[in-house]
Amino acid sequence: MALSDQEQRLLEQLEQALAADDPKLANALRGTGSRKLQRRRAALGGLGFLLGVVALVAGMETSPVVSILGFVVMLGCGVLLLTSWRQVGDVAAPRPRAGSDNDKPDERWRRGLDDDN
Repeated sequence: MALSDQEQRLLEQLEQALAADDPKLANALRGTGSRKLQRRRAALGGLGFLLGVVALVAGMETSPVVSILGFVVMLGCGVLLLTSWRQVGDVAAPRPRAGSDNDKPDERWRRGLDDDN
């Protein structure tokens, strides 16, 4: 069901008021800021990792110092890639509440068996 023009204007005013009042909350509700930043960091980490591999291989032909620098770049960019990728997953899929039945199905199964006895 489409919104009327008046409802659309009211919704836009509410969005603007929320963004002016609490920009962090508005950004989190939009869901684009943090996820986009982490994806960009993950992409840069992957690109840096590949450049590190190229430097490592090229250093085998030229100088051991280039190989060592390539390995260090690979290591740093790999850490950046993995941490950013993990944070993208955290933003995309919120974790279940602590103590909920979703995180321990085996315990729920055992409790069901214990309740029957």
